[in-house]
Amino acid sequence: MALQGETREEIRINVRRPKHYRVIMHNDDFTSMEFVVQILIDIFHKNITEAQRLMMMVHEGGRAAVGMYPYDIAMTKVQAAAVRAKDNGFPFRMTVEEA
Repeated sequence: MALQGETREEIRINVRRPKHYRVIMHNDDFTSMEFVVQILIDIFHKNITEAQRLMMMVHEGGRAAVGMYPYDIAMTKVQAAAVRAKDNGFPFRMTVEEA
């Protein structure tokens, strides 16, 4: 309730959900299936069954989306996987694309 002579200002806050990005895992002939499964479990928090299913999708289809996240989280996961792959001598590759 406004008092006489008092003005009210209406403020509208437009809250938008952050854009989401798909993390895409790419197949290669050198990275072991066991390594891919372990990345999916450790970094993407998949259970063993889901990790194996996704690994087979990557292996058979050449690539597969393994998760959808806000940009910063997607990039952090991709970078963590890249560091681990490099440390283990694998040419493992992941990309991020807007959903």
